Amino acid sequence: MIRAVELVKSYGRTEAVRGVSFEVNRGDILGLLGPNGAGKTSIIKILTGYHFPDGGSAMVEDLDVGEHPLEIKRLIGYLPESAPLYPDQNPEEYLSFVADARGLEGAARKAAIEKAVAACGLSSVWRKPVEELSKGFRQRLGLAQAILHDPPVLILDEPTTGLDPNQILEIRNLIMELGKEKTVIISTHILQEVEAVCSSVVILNEGLVAAQGTPEEIGEALKGEERLGFRIKARNHALCLEDFRALLGTIPGIRAILRCEGDGSPAFAAEISFAKAGTAIGHGGDQGADEFGEAVFDWAVSRDLVLLELSRRRLSLEEIFVKLTQEGGRA
Repeated sequence: MIRAVELVKSYGRTEAVRGVSFEVNRGDILGLLGPNGAGKTSIIKILTGYHFPDGGSAMVEDLDVGEHPLEIKRLIGYLPESAPLYPDQNPEEYLSFVADARGLEGAARKAAIEKAVAACGLSSVWRKPVEELSKGFRQRLGLAQAILHDPPVLILDEPTTGLDPNQILEIRNLIMELGKEKTVIISTHILQEVEAVCSSVVILNEGLVAAQGTPEEIGEALKGEERLGFRIKARNHALCLEDFRALLGTIPGIRAILRCEGDGSPAFAAEISFAKAGTAIGHGGDQGADEFGEAVFDWAVSRDLVLLELSRRRLSLEEIFVKLTQEGGRA
């Protein structure tokens, strides 16, 4: 288990982390997301005992990082963004060194190395110098050292960097398998990775938590930005794209026109966002997705337009990330 409560960290006048709180339980995989400078690395360094917080607290397996840094390092498997490798060693020598540093001995030492090698697919490069390994194999070797001592907590910074698509799938599957029994935090900028692997997400922006929860919960918090896509055609009269765009603005409850285009036939396509449920809209009431769909249908009929297709689309994690980090929003 990992718990952060109102974490604060500054470097001189720069406030890198400003009151960040979250919790990760065993069996959960948390995705830590944010643009450069959001505070991800500072939080990781606090959790792994490399930096101490200036305020707030962080607990790893019920131990305070400020009071028990050495014990916490024993409980954590850590993969930095740049894997801590020695280029003049080969994987066999490197993992033997890590096993010695972790205090592994005898049969347990041998079994731990064999398990890590098999899990990370290193047998084909077992005696090849690290300096001759591809970036993907170096990343695998870095992950192997992180899991070598079978820690209850894993903190992985960009774990699939440099891997090809097949390797990415293998490492993701490994992380999900490990996450069934361990507490896992992944810092990444690959949003598909979070959607594929993580059970919860913390989105950071400028040292603050912009949103946290499951991707579905975050999307629900931003449900006022759900979209409806549709295609229409004019029934008995010509319609140009400019006229179509102007007509879209008359739909009751419309918030924004996100896409407006002709689709190569007498029809036009559009995607729009609508007013959040519980918010006053143009026709004097409140509405959700179903009500807004009905409003679009009624609008089309009143304008002598044929509604060919209507579909609801929720914000993707990528769209949520951009909205919260570029537009300065918070869910």
